Amino acid sequence: MEAYKQEFIEFMVESQVLKFGEFTLKSGRKSPFFMNAGAYVTGSQLRRLGEYYARAIHEHYGDDFDVLFGPAYKGIPLSVATTMAYSELYGKEIRYCSNRKEVKDHGDTGILLGSKLQDGNRVVIIEDVTTSGKSIEETFPIIKAQAEVSIIGLMVSLNRCERGKGDKSALEEIRELYGFDTNAIVSMEEVVEYLYNRPCQGKILIDEEMKKAIDEYYTLYGVK
Repeated sequence: MEAYKQEFIEFMVESQVLKFGEFTLKSGRKSPFFMNAGAYVTGSQLRRLGEYYARAIHEHYGDDFDVLFGPAYKGIPLSVATTMAYSELYGKEIRYCSNRKEVKDHGDTGILLGSKLQDGNRVVIIEDVTTSGKSIEETFPIIKAQAEVSIIGLMVSLNRCERGKGDKSALEEIRELYGFDTNAIVSMEEVVEYLYNRPCQGKILIDEEMKKAIDEYYTLYGVK
């Protein structure tokens, strides 16, 4: 596993973004782990988060794209932080773009924040986590309605590695439905591999009991 992935796992725990216990998800599933990107709230956290995203995006998509699109609302700070980090790490100016939930009819009008999309732009979408693919279902037509652009990929921070609407993961379903690549900084499989019986922030977060709970969860909801 790449060093930046190991660092990112520890960063999620340190920032109290990734937690282990008993959680009820929006889907109604009872999960032994929970990820909340809303817990990244400080300047240093957002700076580091942008760097991890930038490294993962560069690894998977290189430099051949123009715009980083972050769907409202959580995608807005993600796209801003990552474009800044991309400039610092790789010396390339990527434009950020996000959508508004409501169309603005005065001043800076329209449905977009940041850069306008232009014909021929190559776009990477950035999100925190994708469980059902619903946000892409809403975002895809918004992007396509603005200009003749190519969406080359989606980057999320954590691949939960569980089924979406069918038997495949949400990321696999998005890849097949929309025809662009999907990736994550880390997968839950990598998280478990790294944290199993390993101290992190002074604690063993995935001991034998938690590992059993995670295995049972994936027996019910994991990708076959």
